[in-house]
Amino acid sequence: MTPSVSPLAHRMRGIEPFHVMELLAHARALEAQGRDIVHMEIGEPDFPTPRPVCEAGIRALEHGELFYTPALGIPELREAIAGFYQTRYGVALDASRVVITSGSSGALLLAIAALVNPGDQVLMADPGYPANRHFVRMMEGEAVGIPVGPATQYQLTQALIEQHWGARTVAALVATPSNPTGTLITQTEIAAMAAFAQGRGGALIVDEIYHGLVYEGITHTAVDAGENVFVINSFSKYFNMTGWRLGWMVVPQRYIRELDKLSQNIYLSAPTPAQLAALVAFQPETLAICEARRAEFRRRRDYLVPALRELGFDIPHTPPGAFYVYADCSRFTHDSHAFALDMLEKAGVAITPGIDFGAHRACEHVRFAYTRPVERLREGVRRIGEYLAPLRSTRV
Repeated sequence: MTPSVSPLAHRMRGIEPFHVMELLAHARALEAQGRDIVHMEIGEPDFPTPRPVCEAGIRALEHGELFYTPALGIPELREAIAGFYQTRYGVALDASRVVITSGSSGALLLAIAALVNPGDQVLMADPGYPANRHFVRMMEGEAVGIPVGPATQYQLTQALIEQHWGARTVAALVATPSNPTGTLITQTEIAAMAAFAQGRGGALIVDEIYHGLVYEGITHTAVDAGENVFVINSFSKYFNMTGWRLGWMVVPQRYIRELDKLSQNIYLSAPTPAQLAALVAFQPETLAICEARRAEFRRRRDYLVPALRELGFDIPHTPPGAFYVYADCSRFTHDSHAFALDMLEKAGVAITPGIDFGAHRACEHVRFAYTRPVERLREGVRRIGEYLAPLRSTRV
C-alpha cells in the first residue's frame, strides 16, 4: 500500500526563500570554524533597544500585565502614535484610525487581506522588499513587479502606476524610504499616486517603516495624502525594537471594523509587553537616543557610499534614507548570488544578492547594509578591495 502524502498548497510554489538567510547561515558556520565575518547583509540595526523602552517592558513583566489587549491595540499607544504624527509631521490624526500590529509584516498582511481577492493585482516596484509579493500571493492575488531604475530613483511614479494599472488592479504598494535602495518618494508624487488610485477605485499602500532614518531635508508622511491610503510603520528600525515584533498602520476610517475582525482572527492582538514598552518610545529621552543613532547611521552612509564607488561599484544616487546601499556590480559579475557567496567564502564579507529583491537586473546588483560600526565597515571595504583586485585586472 502506497503511503499517503500530505498535500501542499499550490501557492507555496510562488513563495521563495530569502537567499540572504542561506548566506547568513553559511556565515555563521564559518564563524563557528573561527573565521571573522564582516556582516553587511542583514537589515537590522546593531543598536540595542533604547534603555527607557526596556525598562518599561521590564515593569510590565514585573506587574504581570500580560493579558490580551484589544485587537486594534491598547488605546494609550494608539493615542501616543496619533500624537507623534502631530508633533513630528504637523498632521492631525484621529487615534481610532491607528491599528497596532504584530510587526510591520502583520500590518502588510492585514492590508492586503482586506483589499485583495483571488486574481486581483497589486503593483509594486522591482526591486523591492521580497515579502510584499509573497503577501499578495498568500491572498491568491498577483504581484505585478514594475521595473524601476536610476531614472526614477528606483521608485514607482504616478505615470508608471497609470501605465500598468489594469482591469484587475486594486492597489499599488510603495515604500519610502525603500528597501533595498534607501530612496524616497516626494510628497507631491505620493499625492498624485493616491489620487490616481482613488480615481480607479483602488488603494495606495505606503510603507514608511524607515521613516525616522532620513538624512536630508524634511520628511513628509502619506497619512494625509488621500482617503484611500494605508500607511504602515514599525518600531523595528528607527526605535531599534526588531525582536519586540510591533508595528502600526494608519487606515481609512471605513476599514477599521474590517481590520479589527482580521486582527482578531489572524493573531488576536500584538504582544502586550511590547505595546506597554512602546508607550515610552515617543518620550523625549527615547527620541534623543534614536536621533543620536540616526546621526551615526548617516556617518556610516557617508563613509560607505564613496568607498564602494572607489572600489568600482556603480551607485547612481546617494541613498537619502534607511541603511542600505543598492549597488550595480555588473562591472564584476552577472551572477549576484554567486558573487555574494564567493565574497563571503574568500573575503569574509557577507552582503545580499540582488535576486532577493525581484527580477529586474537582479543578477547585476547587490545590497550593502551599513548596520555595523564604521570600523567594521572599513575592514569590510578593505577585504572587498583585495577580493576585487583580480577581477579588476581581468575586466575592462
